[in-house]
Amino acid sequence: MKVIVSGCAGFIGSHTSRKLLQDPNNIVIGIDNLNDYYNVKQKEENLKNLQKYDNFIFVKEDIVNTRIIEKYKPDKVCHLAACAGVRYSIENPCLYSRVNIEGFINLLDQACKANVNTFVYASSSSVYGLEDKVPFKEDLKIDKCNSPYAVTKRCKELFADMYHRLYSDISIIGLRFFTVYGPYGRPDMAPYKFLHSIINNKEIEQFGNGSSERDYTYVEDIVEGVVAALENKKKIQCEVINLGNSKPITLKNFIDTCEKVSNQKANIKVIENQKGDVPITFADTEKAKRLLDYSPNTDIEIGLRKTFDWLKQI
Repeated sequence: MKVIVSGCAGFIGSHTSRKLLQDPNNIVIGIDNLNDYYNVKQKEENLKNLQKYDNFIFVKEDIVNTRIIEKYKPDKVCHLAACAGVRYSIENPCLYSRVNIEGFINLLDQACKANVNTFVYASSSSVYGLEDKVPFKEDLKIDKCNSPYAVTKRCKELFADMYHRLYSDISIIGLRFFTVYGPYGRPDMAPYKFLHSIINNKEIEQFGNGSSERDYTYVEDIVEGVVAALENKKKIQCEVINLGNSKPITLKNFIDTCEKVSNQKANIKVIENQKGDVPITFADTEKAKRLLDYSPNTDIEIGLRKTFDWLKQI
């Protein structure tokens, strides 16, 4: 199988690429522009790990104007590249619109014209926004997005549906990721920030009273879902599917677990809730189980312990 993975040097993209590369029958063409949203050295380290494989090809380009699909004509596309982060999107809505929406349309349009078999793309639990009916099911009406980031992810889903109906019978599968964490994780996300701060005896900022809840999902569980979507054994045509852990944990309990795995007390500073935040994320994963045989099995304590062990080494 020849597959293009966008965002291959990023967190989920590098894990997914490595999983695919472990099968010598796969050829992975990775694309990434190595932007500096967070430390580029981490992305470069991810890329070095991928370049150890003979069946990996790297292309440094921007998804907004690349012609990579047109050039390589892959069997499948795994589109994981995006401008990430809710708070940064509030400060830079135009950038997020350009990269996340225009970049997506560029790749999807090429994929349809190149007769790509399957196009899998990353959406986000952020699309559910201020929805309070939990767990979040894919058929909920989406009308409470709470950040430009969330809106761009929802726009991708709408364009995917429209492209499938009007332009192509390509299989297009959107995956709504729920707070992914693990080794090589993003430095701007709570698991990395909190554990890194504890290790270095720095202050942790707790937003609000600690009652907000997140459905933290270990990266290896997410990758299993992504690869299952690429394999598409159930012949999905056009769907959006939750990939989460279905076990939300409060911020307070999350910090307690970080303290437990590190065997250190956190120095906590309580500050007000931030713009764009939502009170809870909680995935209903029945659709993923049915269509992708998805079955996450990593407990939050085990996942955070693996993340902590990685952070101690960098």
